[in-house]
Amino acid sequence: MQSWTQFYRSLATRSHNLPCKLHGAAAVSVRTYADKAAIDADVTVVGSGPGGYVAAIKSAQLGFKTVCVEKNVTLGGTCLNVGCIPSKALLNNSYLYHMAHGKDFESRGIEISGISLNLEKMMAQKSGAVKALTGGIAHLFKQNKVTHVSGHGKVTGKNQVTAIAADGSEQVINTKNILIATGSEVTPFPGIPIDEETIVSSTGALSLKKVPEELIVIGAGVIGVELGSVWHRLGSKVTAVEFLGHVGGMGIDMEISKNFQRILQKQGVKFKLGTKVMGATKRPDGKIDVAVEAAAGGKNETLTCDVLLVCIGRRPFTQNLGLESVGIELDNRGRIPVNNRFQTKVPSIFAIGDVVAGPMLAHKAEDEGIICVEGMAGGAVHIDYNCVPSVIYTHPEVAWVGKTEEQLKEEGVPYKIGKFPFAANSRAKTNADTDGLVKILSHKETDRMLGAHILGSGAGEMINEATLAMEYGASCEDIARVCHAHPTVSEAFREANLAASFGKAINF
Repeated sequence: MQSWTQFYRSLATRSHNLPCKLHGAAAVSVRTYADKAAIDADVTVVGSGPGGYVAAIKSAQLGFKTVCVEKNVTLGGTCLNVGCIPSKALLNNSYLYHMAHGKDFESRGIEISGISLNLEKMMAQKSGAVKALTGGIAHLFKQNKVTHVSGHGKVTGKNQVTAIAADGSEQVINTKNILIATGSEVTPFPGIPIDEETIVSSTGALSLKKVPEELIVIGAGVIGVELGSVWHRLGSKVTAVEFLGHVGGMGIDMEISKNFQRILQKQGVKFKLGTKVMGATKRPDGKIDVAVEAAAGGKNETLTCDVLLVCIGRRPFTQNLGLESVGIELDNRGRIPVNNRFQTKVPSIFAIGDVVAGPMLAHKAEDEGIICVEGMAGGAVHIDYNCVPSVIYTHPEVAWVGKTEEQLKEEGVPYKIGKFPFAANSRAKTNADTDGLVKILSHKETDRMLGAHILGSGAGEMINEATLAMEYGASCEDIARVCHAHPTVSEAFREANLAASFGKAINF
């Protein structure tokens, strides 16, 4: 079997013979009257989020002449600018403040007086991280010879993209292949207009000028509980209103969700589950009245807050991309239909990430971007969506990969369960951070790991071991027989696999 190095080298070598390598049509020169001279490219990526910028870099590394079009001033898309990255900065720093300001430090013998919050400085640290990382992408583009074109990318032909700059000028790119990686945008709540000051989306919630006294969050999914946690730690009274009967959004295991909710409630976050929001009204005094009622129907109730955070999900950013001009129709959820090579009905146009089916996750988009351009170069295209992990970055964290117990029941798959609480883990005990557990699901007959669900500190790091195991089709015994360093919290993962395979853990 040839090594990955040999594989990539062979692809790069083939790049010198582009007509043979590319599976799209040859670049077509279209006469235009744009303000700038047209650019010729092999691959043009529209969007520079995690999927787009990674695809552009991999494309260039494989020898393609690559252009990346981005409408925003900075590269990195939602994730780096107003999503994953700034939220993690605030989650980390708010947790440190919470530990110092609350009783946690005191219980560890660390006594501090005069603790105060400098929100402006906390926001500056967040912005500094964002600036460094978005600037890092620009550097990687230069290093890998990716041409960055600023402007709103629009498909103007099966082999042409036009970038429309803020000043109205246009840059035409004639290209053999087009990759749409425009990501997603906040789903609006009907009848509740966002002003990003007192009625905010996740974007506004990352840049509030002061800590609201009372914050209501519409939606207790991943984004809702993460941002709710940030502002609760900094001093807000937080209530999350959720239409579903559980927290953590779609895909979470129900046992984990119940434990997660209990821990967050113990921290002070309030939940109104099975509840729908009917509307919101701004009062003359600046406060906001939020009308809610039971999802099944019932008596109206009015909740009052200083800031209302709307986070009911995201929707694909697929409008005004010119797709209809080449005959590409969206599905009923606004997504671009693609085949297993991420090819649309137009062979030279591909799409990845949040604009296609599947979970809206940055790492899923990255993987799709890499294998999509490898496919353009003649490589194999394969991704197992069952092995794409999910993480909620609260404290404790929640992470999972594979099937939930509910899914296995629904599918009629015989399974076993192995559990291990962090309260029985020596490192968690020494850290005085014992909330949560590891739950492993294995096939009853073959012992193959079917799902891993972790609620606890560092779950987002531990889940990658489970993902690797599942990619290789490991049994729970395989994992249980791998030596894990002691003392570490990941020993709990080993013990849960031991319980799933053998029926009993050692330390519980």
